[in-house]
Amino acid sequence: MSNVAHAERILIGRDAELEEMSSLLGVDVVAEGVPGVDATIRQHVLLAGDAGVGKTRLLQELAALAATRGWQAYAGHCLDFGDSALPYLPFSEILDSVSTQLPDVVERVAHSHPALSRLLPAGRETTADARTEAVDRGQLFAAVHALLEALADKAPALVVVEDAHWADQSTRDLLTYLFSRPFAGPVAIVASYRADDLHRRHPLRRQVAEWARLGAVGRVSLDRLGDDDVRALVATIDPAVRGREREDIVARAEGNAFFVEELVGAAGGPDHWIPDELADVLLVRLDRLDETTRSVVRTASAAGRRVGHDLLAAVAALPAPTLDDALRHAVESHVLVAGQGAYWFRHALLGEAVYDDLLPGERVRLHGQYAAALTDTDLGSAAELARHARLALDFETALVASVRAGDEAAAVGGPDEAAQHYERALTLLCDRPAPDGVSPGRVVEACVVALTAAGRFERAARIAEEQLERLPADTSPGDRARILTAAAMAVGVIDNAQLDPLVPSDRALELVPDDDHALRARVLADRALLLHWRGRTELAQAAGTEALALAERHDLPAIASAAATTLTALGRVGDPTQLRASVQAVIDRAVASGALTAELQGRYLLARSYEDWGEWPAAEAAFRAGVERAEAAGQPWAPYGFEPRHQLAWVLYVVGRWDEALELVAIARPGTPPVPLAALDGIRQSIRQGRGEPVPRRLHRDAWESDGIVPVFNAATEMIAAGRAGAPRETVALYDEVVALLTRVWHPWFVARLRLAAVALGVLADAMPGMAAAERAAVLPDVERLASDGATVVAKYDHTRGWGPEGQAWEARLTAEALRARWLAGAEVDAAELVGAWREAERRFADFGHVWETATVRVALSGILRATGDVAGAEAVAELARAAARQLGARPLLDALGSSAVPVEPAGTESLTRREAEILALVADGRTNGEIGKRLFISTKTVSVHVSNILAKLGASGRTEAAAIARRRGLV
Repeated sequence: MSNVAHAERILIGRDAELEEMSSLLGVDVVAEGVPGVDATIRQHVLLAGDAGVGKTRLLQELAALAATRGWQAYAGHCLDFGDSALPYLPFSEILDSVSTQLPDVVERVAHSHPALSRLLPAGRETTADARTEAVDRGQLFAAVHALLEALADKAPALVVVEDAHWADQSTRDLLTYLFSRPFAGPVAIVASYRADDLHRRHPLRRQVAEWARLGAVGRVSLDRLGDDDVRALVATIDPAVRGREREDIVARAEGNAFFVEELVGAAGGPDHWIPDELADVLLVRLDRLDETTRSVVRTASAAGRRVGHDLLAAVAALPAPTLDDALRHAVESHVLVAGQGAYWFRHALLGEAVYDDLLPGERVRLHGQYAAALTDTDLGSAAELARHARLALDFETALVASVRAGDEAAAVGGPDEAAQHYERALTLLCDRPAPDGVSPGRVVEACVVALTAAGRFERAARIAEEQLERLPADTSPGDRARILTAAAMAVGVIDNAQLDPLVPSDRALELVPDDDHALRARVLADRALLLHWRGRTELAQAAGTEALALAERHDLPAIASAAATTLTALGRVGDPTQLRASVQAVIDRAVASGALTAELQGRYLLARSYEDWGEWPAAEAAFRAGVERAEAAGQPWAPYGFEPRHQLAWVLYVVGRWDEALELVAIARPGTPPVPLAALDGIRQSIRQGRGEPVPRRLHRDAWESDGIVPVFNAATEMIAAGRAGAPRETVALYDEVVALLTRVWHPWFVARLRLAAVALGVLADAMPGMAAAERAAVLPDVERLASDGATVVAKYDHTRGWGPEGQAWEARLTAEALRARWLAGAEVDAAELVGAWREAERRFADFGHVWETATVRVALSGILRATGDVAGAEAVAELARAAARQLGARPLLDALGSSAVPVEPAGTESLTRREAEILALVADGRTNGEIGKRLFISTKTVSVHVSNILAKLGASGRTEAAAIARRRGLV
């Protein structure tokens, strides 16, 4: 309609959001030459809003505002490719724009950061060996960071990533990198996403929460427009729409700007009535186009939201003038938007509605035309070709393209996306012969390796087992051996008593051809590591030595590094200084040879050496180096990629830096591989429990048999939760359950059983005062059994391996808890022995450096000292525990210590304790004792006592007078 204005030119109802975003990003700073610009960007921004609410429109206005103030702006879009994920797509688009406008900048940055070229469309073409020549993601991320810095040297840079709800994992990781790394120059990043798309299991949901916790990232939520704003928008789009028709639109649009525009557009047609279904309304605008334009729009819908002009022209197969006329009509009718050599639907929902309206045969035909165009040209990626060929039912082309897409994803450090493509290829290989150039065995191997690198160990094992049965009869022994050793490595990571990784390893070794020295060396190196994991040292030594000799003889540096690292790990016993020197040497060798797994293993081994001896700063630095290296390589969940993160989080937990630990484990969210999710969340739940927050009574039970570290940590949390819930006897049942499980997985007297026994004893001891005499007597046999179990663990341990400070601390704790439980149960216990045992436990945990456990020990010790008459000693120990509990935010410990008796420092409140000051503020706010109790998680009776003390200290006759005095003195 000729009288419909372009709504893009007018922003309605978003002034506040625009001002907020420009302020957060620093766009309100006028750039009058880069040297004079304030380079301090306050925050990057996450822009959230429902589909159609106006995010893109707001970002367009923001970019225009930035341009008037001397900024440059670049935008990249995430697209919904479904299973055919394309890593880093928005950044490829941004780089393409920069290379067009500032080719000298791109050339200069690419010279110092060659990985940048891999993001250019031409750079996505890879060799046949791409899956083994993956670009280091750290280099790629650093290259993008350097590019944005270079742009900021010319003028402040605004970078927009739209539709992050469709972002692939690699793009999300790159955004995390950019959000968490400061820029020297003025660079501002905005990532927009559909808030209504983030269902509970959406991968972006937890990512957004993680980003929002970063100090450099702010959030802006775009709510619906108010009714008056909708009326103004209607008047702007079409002044002829008035009265009841306008009010119908106000009611139906519910503040969604997109709905408003579409409903107004439909209202202006021949049939002025608004259809009931929005899809019908969306398609009304399409119905007003001529047949040629409708055909072009339908063709564009099959491409997704965005399609390049050349690709669309190739598929539409229309004369250039005819295509141009049709596209002009579509743009003028507000169906398509043109820019930068491409077209996209003005709204994603419109494109989806048009695509859904295609007939089944029409869809197949259009996807076939896109596949043909992509096959004959370089107009798109292998991922795009795979998608179109699959939807066109051209399974052979889809298969070849899926393998190539997997290779491309692996080459840029995207194991999750690579695995998706390889799995799609395996699905297409079912019941059909492999086309020329595709080896089923190699596809299976690549898939298993990618899944392992992505942390999907059990799935990797299942796929290997399934595909080995499906492989063609003529598959070479060498290909089968490669799959088997890859499967063995995936299974080896899993602590599952029913899966023995040595079985596929044995078979792989049998199948290796005599003349394939490289494969034999690889299988032997893998086997050495598997045997090491299983504690079979002599066999591991023999396999590793043979692998190292073969690798050095045949010039296989990566395999030689892997074997050397495992052999070094076998020599962990003895002088830690000598071990660390040896480990550093194998790390250097692995780096030089490009052996990533060996490097990660070496870094983990070095860090564990520091951890085992309680050298926390060195352990933290070494684990952090491992985390950063795994992230840079795009393998945060791979073997020795995940473990450093878990151990670093544990180190931070031990030394009392709980908030930092929570930041580190925030990466664990729905969609994370099960074992890493369970292990990292276990640390998170322990911190929550330590702070008095509720935790689930059953923690990730489905992952307990997959990795022993999960039940070791989570079972202790469950035991404490049972005790706090008033069910201490459940603790013993939990102990027996986890011991039975880990006996099957490991052996009966595993070292962690000592800690589990001590924790169980502590829960029982804590519960003793609330038990009847008969119940206490009934619990004593459990106490003696737990104490005996822990002592047996210590006795059976091979002390020639070194008994570090952690083991010594838990050994002392076991003794102390057993004595306390007996004492509280009424058994005869020497007081001096009891105090001495707890003093020893305090000393051991303090030496170990475990802040929480030291504070927990001191709480118990304080009570024992007070009960045995040493009041001064009790107060001194309690004050140490109280200080640690405050640092941790450990409310249960503070409550146990009666922290409300501690005075606070600020002027004017000398006479009030910290808790009294809290309660006074709530009294002044008009809260009842019951409401205050619920707010502070204390009893109403306790609140009443505090209020009485407050009234006495303030000299107030009642709550109202106390509130008045508090306000007069500035206490609230």
